[in-house]
Amino acid sequence: MLLRQVIGNVFRRLRRERGITLRELAEQAQVSVPYLSEIERGRKEPSSEILAAICRALELELTDLLAEVQFDLTTAVRTTLPVRLQTAAIRVEERSAQRIPSGPRAYSASAQAFTLVA
Repeated sequence: MLLRQVIGNVFRRLRRERGITLRELAEQAQVSVPYLSEIERGRKEPSSEILAAICRALELELTDLLAEVQFDLTTAVRTTLPVRLQTAAIRVEERSAQRIPSGPRAYSASAQAFTLVA
């Protein structure tokens, strides 16, 4: 996930929480509606001046924005980490074919059977 995407997500979330439309925020921050929309969608990398203007319009300190971004980034990293299995404690045992009763006749399983033992 790119930093600009996280910043855009935070701006969109905060704007919606405050009940502000995209147009209202754009007017207050003195940026165009299409440009603000691109920022919220993570397609544009805003300058520090634009970040400051949007923060002012949201009545948000830049440090609070960065704390929200840090939280979202930390959460995103935790949810995308690969899960590693510890295979040292697992062994595979081959089992012999077993007779399986089935109705009036019984048959022998011809395929090999394996068991995972933790």
